[in-house]
Amino acid sequence: MSDNQDPEPKGRGESRKRGQRKAGNRQGRKSQGIVLGVLSATLLLAAGAGMVSAASIVPGPAGSRALDLSLADVPAGRVTAVCPSQPRLPEGTDAGTDTQFSPVSRSAKSFLDAVVLSDPSGSVPGSNLASLGGAAIADIAKPPAPAATPVPGPPVLNAGVVAQRPAGDVMVVGADPIGSQRAAVAGLMSYTAGDGDLRGLAAAPCQQPGNDAWLVGASTALGRTAILNISNASGTPATVNLELYGSRGQVQASGSRGLLVGPGTTRSINLAGLVTNESQLSVHLRSSGGPVAASIQQSVLRGLTAGGVELITPGVAAADAQVMTGVDIQDPAAAKSLGDKAGFSDAVPALQIVVPGPVDAVVDVRLFGPNGQRALPGGGAVTAKAGAVTQVPLTGVPAGMYTVSATSDASFAASTRVTRGLKAEDPVDFAWSPAAVRLGSQHVMAVPQGGTRSLSFGVPAGRATVSYTPVTSDGKVHKTETVEIAGGTTSVIGIPDKSDGAAVSGYIVSAAGDAAYGALVLGQADQNGVSVLAIQDGAAGHEKVQVTLGY
Repeated sequence: MSDNQDPEPKGRGESRKRGQRKAGNRQGRKSQGIVLGVLSATLLLAAGAGMVSAASIVPGPAGSRALDLSLADVPAGRVTAVCPSQPRLPEGTDAGTDTQFSPVSRSAKSFLDAVVLSDPSGSVPGSNLASLGGAAIADIAKPPAPAATPVPGPPVLNAGVVAQRPAGDVMVVGADPIGSQRAAVAGLMSYTAGDGDLRGLAAAPCQQPGNDAWLVGASTALGRTAILNISNASGTPATVNLELYGSRGQVQASGSRGLLVGPGTTRSINLAGLVTNESQLSVHLRSSGGPVAASIQQSVLRGLTAGGVELITPGVAAADAQVMTGVDIQDPAAAKSLGDKAGFSDAVPALQIVVPGPVDAVVDVRLFGPNGQRALPGGGAVTAKAGAVTQVPLTGVPAGMYTVSATSDASFAASTRVTRGLKAEDPVDFAWSPAAVRLGSQHVMAVPQGGTRSLSFGVPAGRATVSYTPVTSDGKVHKTETVEIAGGTTSVIGIPDKSDGAAVSGYIVSAAGDAAYGALVLGQADQNGVSVLAIQDGAAGHEKVQVTLGY
């Protein structure tokens, strides 16, 4: 303070000091509040972190626990293969007055052949033939005695065989598991007739029932009869829904859904009652409840001349690649001449494609013969309409055995028609080669006796080694032979009548390397009969499934 300034009055100074103290107190309380707020936020964050940390340590409620997936053994069950009945005319068809064209055949014969493979120790699982209703017909092999300690060394295989047993109604080949493995079983029903409306050759494998099947190649056009047969060998009722696809799109047909098939029964449906005058008809069958086996009895009658008979069986599920082999194509000029005649458009080879999805499929079609790929005259690129059946002619390529490969950017189902006979005045026959599974290890197949028989193997790309082992009617498994197949080719193996003096009744087929596919091709030496059976899946081994525990 300078000498010329008056001293501050005492009362005013006291008041000023009290104001300064109050301001300081307020500032202190403000700073204290900020500090406390920061500390509170820090404590809350720490508490939250502690809660998260505790949650990672302390188990939550039982209903929300996440447990690791574990693998559980699935007990091997009994194998059931359903063999279709022989082709029959629909009920209500009257016999003709002219015996030459009578629908009732005097020469029709049907046989069942089956093979049940042993385990590596040579024990054939207990197996038998039964009716669809479960009544026993005949034993194939008695249940084996309890297995002894395995002896080290190579496997010793043999088989239980059914050879050329007369067949009529639906029969079931059943085999018990042996050890922890499902039995390897195969069977087929074969039919031949030299007269009547159902003249020709037809054959179908015995199917292991399922709940989803694609059947491609039916026709309800004039003179064509398509009968869908659905068999339920289980003890549970089956409810079947049919999705129908034609050349113009999907068909919504009354009576195609909610079809009940009782245990131990077969339900037959004339597809013309659902879809009339459709020359390209495919059926997607779905079953809930009991699994079923299904086939379509397809026959053709051109005026008074029989046009063939076949049993259309399921191929593999819809996918973006399908392969069909055993496609035996006749002389191209004669086939084209026949196909150009009225009523004979379906007497030539063709590929049928059905696209179930909402988007068109651009399909690349290729044919592979013994000498490599053969180009289709119209090119191999085809646009298949969504929700419809598209037909691709396979005429114009040299005669021979082919494998048909089709790939696309969308899923589709497919089958290839094979024909036999080149003169309009003579009876002709046809077959369908369904899309086949990729060959793996130990596919068992049955083979009928008589006629012409061959194995067709196709390898679209790469290289594969295919082995095939004959099984004879006396149950013996003979020497294995192998064939090396280059990619883009088809190999044909003729089946001899006998091996070491016994009739050949089946084969064991395996493949290694790149993808290979196979089929059994049957024919008649003195007539135009033909049938093609794709080699089916091999027996499933010891299985495990993922199991999630929780509630």
